[in-house]
Amino acid sequence: MNKPVTASDLILASASPRRAQLLQQIGARFSIQPADIDETQHPGEPVALYVQRMAREKAETVAQKQPPGGLPVLGADTTVVLDNRVFSKPADKTAAIATLRALSGRSHRVLSAIAVVAEGHTELRLSETSVRFRNIKEQEYEHYWSTGEPQGKAGAYAIQGLGAVFVEGITGSYSGVVGLPLMQTFELFERFNIACWNAR
Repeated sequence: MNKPVTASDLILASASPRRAQLLQQIGARFSIQPADIDETQHPGEPVALYVQRMAREKAETVAQKQPPGGLPVLGADTTVVLDNRVFSKPADKTAAIATLRALSGRSHRVLSAIAVVAEGHTELRLSETSVRFRNIKEQEYEHYWSTGEPQGKAGAYAIQGLGAVFVEGITGSYSGVVGLPLMQTFELFERFNIACWNAR
């Protein structure tokens, strides 16, 4: 295709500090332009299609604001699913504790989709991971909420933070649960000649 670009020319269409940290982990250099989109799931829309649509719309929304031949844009979305129910970011304490109660002692799925828009093309990747929680003790719901960590997290927990104490096991992509599946991200970087592995 075109000449290789450096990762410093990459735009991350997300305000998530966790995704930025993961990109830094693989030596990517990038700027941040969060996408403002409607994240409502369509009635009857399968979860896998929903999370991919979110990643694509985030990337394409930011890409449309770039000049012709502009920079590659990376969009991502992560969703927690149990019994075909999507657990988004909790609106408040009651919602967070209800989510954690539902996840307690069970295995749930974490779907993370990424999309790269570059050279007039959009490509997607999807990661699916199974996460099993131990039984959460009654007093732990209040304690965990009081840390502030459940706020703004899909599924009301952060596996890379204090929420790790609930995790009995994981099958799949750890980075995908955090918010950006790095193997799939690297695949798309290679596809579009976006450099990474830069020295930190």
